[in-house]
Parts: sequence; structure tokens; C-alpha cells
Amino acid sequence: MSAVEVIRFEQLWVEKYRPRRIDDIINQDHVKQRIKEFLKLGDLPHLLFYGPPGVGKTTMALAIAYELYGDKWRENVLELNASDERGIAVIREKVKEFARSLPTVGTVRFRLIILDEADNMTSDAQQALRRIMEVYYQTARFILIANYLSGIIEPIQSRCAVFRFSPLPKEAVTQRLKYIAECEGVEVTDDGLEAIWEISQGDMRKAINILQAAASVTRRVDAEAVYKALGKASPALLRSFVQEALYGSLSEAIRKLEELFDVYCADPIDIVKAIHREIMSPHSSIRVQEYVKPKLIALVGEYHFRLLRGAHPRVQILGLLSKLRHIVEKYEKER
Repeated sequence: MSAVEVIRFEQLWVEKYRPRRIDDIINQDHVKQRIKEFLKLGDLPHLLFYGPPGVGKTTMALAIAYELYGDKWRENVLELNASDERGIAVIREKVKEFARSLPTVGTVRFRLIILDEADNMTSDAQQALRRIMEVYYQTARFILIANYLSGIIEPIQSRCAVFRFSPLPKEAVTQRLKYIAECEGVEVTDDGLEAIWEISQGDMRKAINILQAAASVTRRVDAEAVYKALGKASPALLRSFVQEALYGSLSEAIRKLEELFDVYCADPIDIVKAIHREIMSPHSSIRVQEYVKPKLIALVGEYHFRLLRGAHPRVQILGLLSKLRHIVEKYEKER
């Protein structure tokens, strides 16, 4: 790899291609429209953004900061990750001190405080924050960002304009990835885009990081490059394994499982998720009636929990497949 290429990969593409303007943010049109109306009035309420990871919540908050303050946004914005700095002391000292000071841009009469992962804040910290939001409303506005609305106490929710960020559609994600690949001189194939989507599932930040990881290995990003860069087994291989375990030779399924672990270094959680997807998929190879599927899903959930609790991966996955096969064979006999 040349020196130019090394320098290129030192900068995260997530930050390099993060939209700076609200209009450039992908999807989320319902949020963009209302935010732009607030900005036209020259004022902003406290805001609460919630939704799944990688759908534009933090990008929207930073775009608002740039729209308000221009190149002086950094000195007028306090950005904290509440999962790291979530105690009551941080709220009472750092946030309060910043909230009481005036902005350096004369056309805007308030400063901006962005609290990422606010649903991880302690209850005491949220109670303290509620009071600061009231007292310093004239000099500070808050943007709270959360994955789950239930993690924010009701008094804070009532003080904010609440916006839900929807998962990004596949077309929007792949279009953005194609644009980034073109800018970076990387060739990305259709099956490569499909593989990135399969792993990221609408998380744009994750999708861009996967693209960059694969592009650091090869300038032609296809499905094989994606899974190789991440050290993951392909969904096609996992589906083949599940089908063999349920309908084929159990000895062959055990051999494939050993291969998944030893050759592909597959994560046991990924294998369980692949089994779950195969059960839920409308194009599933598991040929059972709908009333049988809840039993299969309940089993998958039980063994997923066991793995999270530290149980032996190979033993648990073999046990899960044995029980699933027993249910499937029993159903086949009853038909």
C-alpha cells in the first residue's frame, strides 16, 4: 500500500463523509422539515432524538450546530457522551457552567449542549438535568440523543420536542455507499453492497465502517472481501449449515459447524442469529406451518440467552439444532 493510501485510511470515512447541512442528511424528511422550521424562526426548543443506532441522530444534532453558529460552532457547543460522563457531578458542574455562559455568535442568543446516549444517564443525573433545562433556558438549549425513549424520564420528555428517527431504507444506504466508494476510488460490487447491508441492517455508521475495513484489504469490495475483512462467515454458508442440520446428515452438519468455528472463526451469536433469520424469513428453507414457528423461536431465544450467560458455544448450538430437528421431524411425521 502506498503512502497516499495509508494517509487516506487514517481518517475515518464516517467523519469524512458526515453531512454538515441538514438538507444533506439521508432520509428522515419528517425530522428535517420541522427542524428547519424552528431554525427559520431563529429559535429552538430542547430536542430529544431517539431511534436505532446509525440513522442520523448525532449527525442531525451537529448539523443544527453548524447551521446555527457556522465555523464558530465548536466554541458554542458542548458535546458529551452521557454513557461515559453520566454522573450527577458532570451535570451539576460541567453542563451547568457551560449553560450559564453566553454564546459568541451575536445572532444566536443561546449555546447548544448535545448529550449523546442520554438514556444511559443515571436517574439522579436526569433529575438534575431537568432543573438546569428550566433555569438556563434563556442561555442554553439541549439536544438529547437516545436509542430508547423509555430510558429518558418523563419530566425531561415533556420539556423537549421529541423526534423519532426511522431505520434507513436499503436503497438509501447502498446509494450512499456507492457515492463514498466512487469518491475513494474503490470498486464495490452488488454482492458486496448486499453483504454490507446484511451485516449493518440499516445502520449507516456501521455500513460505512464495514466498507472502509474491506477497502483497506482490497480495492475491489465484493461479498468475499467484506466477510474476510470482518472475520465473519457468509449468510449463504450459515444457511447451508442450518439446512444440513435440520434436513440433511447430522454428521455433515457437525463437520460444517467445526469448520465455521475453526476456519471462519464464526461468532456463535452470529450462528444463532442466522438460525433465527432462517426461521423468520418468508423464503425460509424450514418447511413448517406458522403455528410451529413460535416453538422454534422460543428455543432460539433460550439458547441465545445461554450463550450470553457464558455457556459452551459448540455444545449449546448442537443442542439447539438437535431440538429444532426433533420438532421439525415430529411435524413432518404428523403431516
